[in-house]
Parts: sequence; structure tokens; C-alpha cells
Amino acid sequence: MTNNPRSTPSEQPGRGEPSTARPGSSASPGSSASSGSSELPGSSGQSGSSASPAPSVPGSDEERLAELGYTQTLARRMSAFSNYAVSFTIISVLSGCLTLYLFGMNTGGPVLITWGWVGVGLMTLFVGLAMAEICSAYPTSAGLYFWAHRLAPPRSAAAWAWFTGWFNVLGQVAVTAGIDFGAASFLGAYLNLQFDFGVTPGRTILLFAAILFLHGLLNTFGVRIVAILNSVSVWWHVLGVAVIVGALTFVPDHHQSASFVFTEFVNNTGWGNGFYVVMIGLLMAQYTFTGYDASAHMTEETHDAATAGPRGIVQSIWTSWIAGFVLLLGFTFAIQSYDGALASPTGAPPAQILLDALGATTGKLLLLVVIGAQLFCGMASVTANSRMIYAFSRDGALPFSRVWHTVSPRTRTPVAAVWLAAAGALVLGLPYLINDTAYAAVTSIAVIGLYIAYVIPTLLRLLRGDDFRRGPWHLGRWSRPIGIVAVVWVVVITVLFMLPQVSPVTWETFNYAPIAVLVVLGFAAAWWLASARHWFLNPDHKRTIARNTPR
Repeated sequence: MTNNPRSTPSEQPGRGEPSTARPGSSASPGSSASSGSSELPGSSGQSGSSASPAPSVPGSDEERLAELGYTQTLARRMSAFSNYAVSFTIISVLSGCLTLYLFGMNTGGPVLITWGWVGVGLMTLFVGLAMAEICSAYPTSAGLYFWAHRLAPPRSAAAWAWFTGWFNVLGQVAVTAGIDFGAASFLGAYLNLQFDFGVTPGRTILLFAAILFLHGLLNTFGVRIVAILNSVSVWWHVLGVAVIVGALTFVPDHHQSASFVFTEFVNNTGWGNGFYVVMIGLLMAQYTFTGYDASAHMTEETHDAATAGPRGIVQSIWTSWIAGFVLLLGFTFAIQSYDGALASPTGAPPAQILLDALGATTGKLLLLVVIGAQLFCGMASVTANSRMIYAFSRDGALPFSRVWHTVSPRTRTPVAAVWLAAAGALVLGLPYLINDTAYAAVTSIAVIGLYIAYVIPTLLRLLRGDDFRRGPWHLGRWSRPIGIVAVVWVVVITVLFMLPQVSPVTWETFNYAPIAVLVVLGFAAAWWLASARHWFLNPDHKRTIARNTPR
């Protein structure tokens, strides 16, 4: 492996312009556009208003990346569809919807499973639209923390970027843990049905570690295979949802009533306040809608990145919104015994629903379809996670950064970052050995970390106002109202998912999401105050110069 070449101080965020420019100044890329356009959201053109000059678009993706301050190191092989496929695969309705289906059954029941998905999907679309506009302006694998640096006031830009990056790393690692832990749970359920495999916390952790190891190997040695599998994954998910819902619709002799699916409320949390249960129950849907920032992190490997990246973000959300709604209706209508599914020896109610509704043979076959989708999802999550770690360590923001941003000369991928992503995910899943609600806590950490990182650039974009240089894909006059809705929503869910999920609160049921968030935030804050504030994204500091000097 070789170190990623970044030979000059000018290759830092905010330094791709002439040497006198600073992020936020009139010479920076983020400085010269107005929101006075009249186009609809998602427009790829520019308005004719003299107050909103069109950005100068470099002749190639590599030139635009150089303008942003980075050299092209990763191989640019991905098409727009492949970029979309990564985000769609990480959202993975066959993973998120089903691995937290047990949580939904206990925390609100059918009414929240159904309508919670509709409402959360709409709010997520607002967040994604706001992100996509910024992605078009700054198509780099650094993604969210780079955007924060460009959009923040110059004096505080490095601090905004630092904490955005750390929240993003936390969320990315947690979402990888959540996906592969969910896959381990469903694989355990299948092994229980097929081979009478006893499902215990220890065995689930072993399966979890094995799946992470597999995904690490694929992202290390099978880079081209990963790209192909990401494209296959889209059709696996679409056809898988169609086949599963079709079978659950036409095979069972009995279905639940529409009244049950759309109005039945269930509260097995121990909390007496129904509104509180409804609000914390939104986690099932919101966790599923995570990971679509992968389209931004893959832009340095995508052709026509300034358009393909934002489209990948938005398209992955709305297609998952539709597919997930259909999938959840199919499963909830097909429940044969609610209590029986909750008490399933497999530990996975969706597996029991398939067995009860379709019989053992068909049920186990379709369970394999679900597990396959979850494995696709985890593989793509490790890919995106490693790119974020690579980019953040490229700017020295992680301990031992020189190790994590090395690139394999054979595959031109950040191999060390791949294994750090897998190891970090394993660590986050280990509390399951002693904590019954660990999986819900991991998913809460994923949502909190990712969505705080998602919305900080949007907040800074709103504060910046008209002083923003748009990319070819933008929201026009809808930018501000969409951004406001996105920020308010993220504030709400950040508070919600730190709250206790089960009563009474004991060591076995404690939601450790706030602890994990505070530990990471405390570490990042301490490092920032002690050292990083002097050198992070400061190209003139001797530490930055030493880090960027090839050995």
C-alpha cells in the first residue's frame, strides 16, 4: 500500500482557489449565488436572474475536484446508476424495515409501522433534498465535513468541519454495525429453522463478526465485484420486495383487516404515555432512512459527479420510501398471530410471519432473499464508511491518520480504512452480550450521528443566505423552506432517540446511545481544544505540511 499523494498545502479544503482566498470569502467556491431562482426543486439549470450568476463549471470531474483542493487518487469507475445503487442498497428496506420490525411491533404497533413510515419518509426527503443541493456544489468524498468547512464563517470553519466529521464517522460506524448485526440476527433465525441452531447473544456476535470479516475481504480484494454487486443489489431489492409482497398477498388464506393495519396501537414498552411511545417508535422508519450520504462519499469515484451525486441521494430516498411502504403493508397484513410473531423462537418476527403465512419451505426460501439483501446492504455500508474514514484521515482528523488514508496501489482503494470501519462496527455491537436493548441503541446512535452531520451543512447554508455558489443541481427558490424543515426535523429526532425506550430503566434495558455520543463528542472536543484547533485544515501549520510530505 502507498500513501495518498497530497503534495502541496494548496490541496486542503478551502485552498483550491488562489492562495489569497479563504472559505467564505468572495473568492471561494461557495460565495456567488442567490436563492432567487424560480425553478422547481431538482432543477439542473440556472435561472436567468442577474442576482444569481451561474457557476463556472470545470471541464471534467478531475478539474472540479482540483478546484476544491484535492487531487484525483481514487479510481473514477462508477456510473450515475452505480452511485444511486450504493445509497439505495445502504438504505435497504429489506434490512432496516425488517431488522427493527420487532421494535415497531412493541413500540406503537401496526399504526406506527404504517403511518410512521409515511411521515418519516416525507421528512427524510426534505433532509435529502437540502443535502443534495450542497453535494452538487461540492462533489468530493470528504462530503459533509468539507461542506461545513466551505459554508461556515472563516474564523470558525475548521471547528464546524471537525465536529461534523466526527458525528459523521460515529454515524457511519454505527449504521454499519446496525446493518450487519441485523443480518447476523436474521442469519441466526434461518440457521435455527434449518439446523436447529440455538440463537444466543454470544452466537449472534460471532455471526456478526464473521459477516463484518466477509465484507472487509470483499472491499479489500473484490473491488470490481463490489461495484457489480451494488448494481445487482438494486434489482435484488426491487424484485425481492415484489416477490415477497406478492407471496404474502396471494398465498395466505387469512389476512389482517385494514383497520388493524392502519389503526391498531400496541404498547409493550412499559411506558404509560401513548404520545411518548409514538414518538420514540419513529426510530424504526428513521433508522432505515440512513446511509444515503454514501452518494456524496462516492462522488470522487463517479462520472459527472456534480449531477450524479445529488440525484443518487434523492432517488435513493423516494424509491426506498415507496418500496418500504409496500413491504411493510405486505408483512403487516400477513401477520397470522401477533403474539406468536413476538414470541418467535427465531428472535425475528418477520421470519415467523413468513413461516406462518407461507409455510416452512417458501418461508425459509424468502428469508434467504431477505438475508441476501441485508448482506448487500452491509457490504455497501462498509464501502461508504471506509471512504469517509479515508477522506477524514486525509485531513489528519483521526488518530493514526497516515495509516487510514493509505491507498492500495493495486486496487486504488483505502484498504486500512475498510478494516477500521469493520472493527469499529464490531466494538459498537459488543454490548449486546449484556444489554437486551443494545440493537435499538446502536440504531439510535446511527440516526443521531448521521443526521446531525447531515443537517449541519444545511444549517450553515441557511445562515449563509445568498452567498452560496450553487452546483448544476439545485433547489432554486425552494432551497430555504426545504432547509428550514430539514433542520427542525433533525433537532426533534436527535432529542427523541436519546430518550429511554423501555420502562423500567435498568442496566439491561438502558439506552446507551447518549453515552456513546457523549464519549465520542467528548474525545473530539478534548482533542480539538488541546491540539487540532491549531492545525486541522490549516495548510500552513507544520503538522499539516509534515503529514502531506510523501515518505
